[in-house]
Amino acid sequence: MGRGRQKAKHTKVARELKYFSPSTDLTALERELGASNAEHEEELIDKWADLYADDEDEESAEDVDDEDRRA
Repeated sequence: MGRGRQKAKHTKVARELKYFSPSTDLTALERELGASNAEHEEELIDKWADLYADDEDEESAEDVDDEDRRA
Protein backbone atom coordinates (compact mmCIF):
# COMPACT_ATOMS: atom_id res chain seq x y z
CA MET A 1 0.00 0.00 0.00
CA GLY A 2 2.92 2.35 0.62
CA ARG A 3 4.07 2.12 -2.99
CA GLY A 4 1.05 4.03 -4.29
CA ARG A 5 1.70 7.01 -2.04
CA GLN A 6 5.40 6.98 -2.83
CA LYS A 7 4.75 6.92 -6.57
CA ALA A 8 2.19 9.71 -6.29
CA LYS A 9 4.65 11.86 -4.38
CA HIS A 10 7.40 11.24 -6.94
CA THR A 11 4.99 12.11 -9.74
CA LYS A 12 4.04 15.32 -7.95
CA VAL A 13 7.67 16.31 -7.43
CA ALA A 14 8.55 15.49 -11.05
CA ARG A 15 5.65 17.58 -12.30
CA GLU A 16 6.70 20.54 -10.13
CA LEU A 17 10.26 20.33 -11.40
CA LYS A 18 9.10 20.12 -15.00
CA TYR A 19 6.66 23.01 -14.99
CA PHE A 20 8.01 25.35 -12.30
CA SER A 21 10.79 27.66 -13.40
CA PRO A 22 12.19 29.82 -10.62
CA SER A 23 13.45 33.29 -11.40
CA THR A 24 17.13 33.23 -12.24
CA ASP A 25 19.48 35.54 -10.38
CA LEU A 26 21.75 36.48 -13.26
CA THR A 27 24.17 38.50 -11.14
CA ALA A 28 24.74 35.51 -8.86
CA LEU A 29 25.26 33.31 -11.91
CA GLU A 30 27.78 35.77 -13.32
CA ARG A 31 29.72 35.77 -10.03
CA GLU A 32 29.64 31.98 -9.85
CA LEU A 33 30.94 31.56 -13.37
CA GLY A 34 33.70 34.05 -12.70
CA ALA A 35 32.94 36.46 -15.49
CA SER A 36 36.08 38.41 -16.20
CA ASN A 37 36.70 41.78 -17.71
CA ALA A 38 38.36 42.37 -21.06
CA GLU A 39 41.66 43.52 -19.51
CA HIS A 40 42.10 40.19 -17.76
CA GLU A 41 41.43 38.33 -21.00
CA GLU A 42 44.01 40.42 -22.84
CA GLU A 43 46.59 39.63 -20.15
CA LEU A 44 45.94 35.92 -20.62
CA ILE A 45 46.20 36.21 -24.39
CA ASP A 46 49.52 38.04 -24.09
CA LYS A 47 50.81 35.46 -21.60
CA TRP A 48 50.00 32.51 -23.85
CA ALA A 49 51.20 34.30 -26.97
CA ASP A 50 54.57 34.90 -25.31
CA LEU A 51 54.85 31.24 -24.33
CA TYR A 52 54.31 30.02 -27.87
CA ALA A 53 56.16 32.76 -29.74
CA ASP A 54 59.43 30.81 -29.51
CA ASP A 55 57.80 27.72 -31.01
CA GLU A 56 56.62 29.70 -34.01
CA ASP A 57 60.13 31.09 -34.54
CA GLU A 58 61.61 27.58 -34.47
CA GLU A 59 59.02 26.26 -36.91
CA SER A 60 59.65 29.07 -39.38
CA ALA A 61 63.40 28.43 -39.17
CA GLU A 62 62.81 24.74 -39.90
CA ASP A 63 60.66 25.64 -42.90
CA VAL A 64 63.48 27.79 -44.30
CA ASP A 65 65.98 24.95 -43.81
CA ASP A 66 63.67 22.51 -45.61
CA GLU A 67 63.27 24.90 -48.54
CA ASP A 68 67.05 25.35 -48.79
CA ARG A 69 67.57 21.58 -48.95
CA ARG A 70 65.03 21.19 -51.74
CA ALA A 71 66.58 23.90 -53.88
